[in-house]
Amino acid sequence: MTLFSEHPSQQRDIFSVSRLNREVRAVLEGSFPLLWISGEISNLARPASGHIYFSLKDEIAQVRCAMFRMKRQRLRFQPENGQQVLVRARVGLYEGRGDFQLLIEHMEPAGEGALQQAFEQLKQKLAAEGLFDSGQKRPLPPFPRTIGLITSSTGAALHDLLTVMQQRYPLLDVVIYPVQVQGALAAKQIKAMITLANRRDEVDLLILSRGGGSLEDLMPFNDEAVARAIADSTLPLISAVGHEVDFTIADFVADLRAATPSAAAELATPDQQTLAAQIKTLHQRCSHSLQQQLNRNKTALNSQIRHLQRLHPQQQLRQKNQHIDELELKLTANLHQQIGRFNSQIELLKSRLNSHSPAQTISWHKHQLSNLTIRLERGFRQQRMGDQKRLATLAHNLHIASPLNTLDRGYALVTTVEKNEILHDATNVSIGDRINVQLATGRLHCKVEKYEKRKKLLSKVKKMIEHNH
Repeated sequence: MTLFSEHPSQQRDIFSVSRLNREVRAVLEGSFPLLWISGEISNLARPASGHIYFSLKDEIAQVRCAMFRMKRQRLRFQPENGQQVLVRARVGLYEGRGDFQLLIEHMEPAGEGALQQAFEQLKQKLAAEGLFDSGQKRPLPPFPRTIGLITSSTGAALHDLLTVMQQRYPLLDVVIYPVQVQGALAAKQIKAMITLANRRDEVDLLILSRGGGSLEDLMPFNDEAVARAIADSTLPLISAVGHEVDFTIADFVADLRAATPSAAAELATPDQQTLAAQIKTLHQRCSHSLQQQLNRNKTALNSQIRHLQRLHPQQQLRQKNQHIDELELKLTANLHQQIGRFNSQIELLKSRLNSHSPAQTISWHKHQLSNLTIRLERGFRQQRMGDQKRLATLAHNLHIASPLNTLDRGYALVTTVEKNEILHDATNVSIGDRINVQLATGRLHCKVEKYEKRKKLLSKVKKMIEHNH
């Protein structure tokens, strides 16, 4: 169920003008890619900001255009009202006025479109063949003696090249190979001069150069024959065609591309001031190194002189004599020390010998023997008296406990013949058993014919025997 408010304005999504323009701009910019558009320039304006504003029109319609300063600086021509141009642009909206407009990224005269397409096609072809590979590039000589200039003999590029070379490296020789740098004959002449320079082999490096111009003006340097002549050259070649923003096929094939003719002269030649500074630095380093080497040699020489002085026979003799004196003093001191030690040892040995004299030892042992003899006799007597006393006590105790002592009082010890067991009870034998009767003196071998049970008598005898034991 949907509930509707009583206030309709609360359900509406109301746009402000700025929001509307912002969202329309987003829709336009997101709906169109970069477009190529051709038309005629009108209402051209160049404010101080460096941007340019104009309309692009055809027979039926027109659209406002804006090209900002950073993009405008890359133009190779000066736009004018009434000029037919080809632009690459993004579709947009200027939010401040709600104006539909094109934001120009690139602009060229209308006739350059086909030339640009041919340039791209040739570039792809030669790149696929490997003519642009870095592995094909030849290194530039660091100190060329002669440089060949393939350029117009009347152009500003030649003047710039010669001026910079003269300033940087006056020792350089220059060979000029004059050619036309634009027009129908230019490509053929350029190719011929590259071939001629390689055949004559009179220079160390070639510079192919001209000033800036439109894409049509630079077409001789986008020629396939010129590109292949550069690739086949055995001489290193620098391409310096146009301004910094201009690129040609010759730039890609050459061993090095320079942004301008002056830059090519700087890349091709060493700077005399830099060389002078380097030579000065090397001279200082050599002088410093030589001075250090001289100092080291002087130190080594002085060391060798001192060494020779030390090795001189007279010096050696003095050293030996001094050493002999030192050894004599050491020997004398050692002898005195040895004699002192020997005397001390002799006295010690005398003392020990006296303390270990046989007479004293014999006297001491005699005294010890006398004392031990007295102690031994006393011990023997005491031991004998103690043993006699203990023997008497043991004999008395043995006599008291001995069955023989009981037998002396008239008792007898009765044992069985078979098992030799002491009989305590008359009932332990049977009629006819043989028994032994031990008396105080002698033994009786008896045979049981009769026995009586007398408990009290047996108990008394048993106690008496146990008491005796």
